[in-house]
Amino acid sequence: MHRQGAIPELLIPASSLEVLKVAVRYGADAVYIGGEAFSLRAKAKNFSAQEMREGISYAHAHGVKVFVTVNILAHNEDLLEADDYLRLLGELKPDALLVADPGMFVRARKLCPDIPIHISTQANNVNYETFLFWHSLGAERVVCGRELSLKEISEIRAQIPDELEIEAFVHGAMCISYSGRCLLSNFLTGRDANHGACTHPCRWQYSVDEVSESDRMFTYTRLGEEPRFSIEEESRTGERMPVTETERGTFIFNSKDLCMIEHIPDMIEAGIDSLKIEGRMKNALYVATVARTYRIALDDLARGRNIYESHMDWYHEQIRDCTFRPFTTGFFYGKPGTDAQIYDSNTYERNYIYIGCVQGIKQIDTCQYIEIEQKNKFSVGDEIEVMRPDGENAVTVVDEILDENGTPVQSAPHPQKKLYLKLRTTADICDILRKQG
Repeated sequence: MHRQGAIPELLIPASSLEVLKVAVRYGADAVYIGGEAFSLRAKAKNFSAQEMREGISYAHAHGVKVFVTVNILAHNEDLLEADDYLRLLGELKPDALLVADPGMFVRARKLCPDIPIHISTQANNVNYETFLFWHSLGAERVVCGRELSLKEISEIRAQIPDELEIEAFVHGAMCISYSGRCLLSNFLTGRDANHGACTHPCRWQYSVDEVSESDRMFTYTRLGEEPRFSIEEESRTGERMPVTETERGTFIFNSKDLCMIEHIPDMIEAGIDSLKIEGRMKNALYVATVARTYRIALDDLARGRNIYESHMDWYHEQIRDCTFRPFTTGFFYGKPGTDAQIYDSNTYERNYIYIGCVQGIKQIDTCQYIEIEQKNKFSVGDEIEVMRPDGENAVTVVDEILDENGTPVQSAPHPQKKLYLKLRTTADICDILRKQG
């Protein structure tokens, strides 16, 4: 139910059970996850049925909702298996199902009648008649297409009933294609983005050259217009693709990341009920960093606009403490211009290296040792930080590392090893360890 001017829900992605627990601890009001099938992030680790059951139980115990994505664009052969999956979700009882395909919507309404359905951005929701259409079928929430401006969202809010909620992305990667419905991965690699197997070719490195006159004549007859340039991906030498320019401009692939941390009041004024963070393939450091920053920003705003605005520099500083690309406001204030794209790099910027998430506490004699599954290399004597949900980053030193057998080691070069660390400060379960890098 929309409440005018209310602080919106903070909706955080989780790629695994560990990351779900981090999202809950670092400030999520709701978490969205994917199962091992029928989700548009098939390359994410995703959740087994047992992990989903445990994650839903953990979140509910902490007053946090869980939404499950069932947002593939299904083919005929998907439907019977989808029925089995939906029956399982009916037993697990998440707080909502996120659906894009009308056929999957029909199946979900039939097999999970008691679970609310939210309509994914993949359904191209860019006008109020579309919102009303889904509402007439029983949807309780619609996710805005990323092509919408805040002005357009305000107009939608004015035309739809209060009980229909609006969700919109507030932070994260932008897709090059209309509402994320991309064919580029399928064309280049045979992996279907609309079936959850996107290889993210929009982030690959391409070179651009002028098209020769002979090639220009060939592609002119094929495409009906004359291309001036062609592109070549670095690992596909000799496979040149024409780039044409229409009246809307030339389409360049690599978008900046969305960041609306300083524009939350405008999103509330537009009538948005849920602020969604993109990133179901991101690690716990990213999720903790972004969730904590937006949580504190929303809490500050609830206490007063002046408090929120006075902490803006801190929000921007914190949001850059995980992997990120340069930021943009996307379509919210009009069509993006040339400054919304990245032309010189396809890599993230990274100020911190993720070491691990605290999974347990072990007392040996009078000393506290924290258990982690190591993610990146570090050594005895390294200065690291313990990142806490309240906004504190406690600088400390690694005094000792024990392997899973309790044997002291000087360094930890190999990821995914269980380790026990003695630090010069305390840490709690789900605290994040990181070091500058």
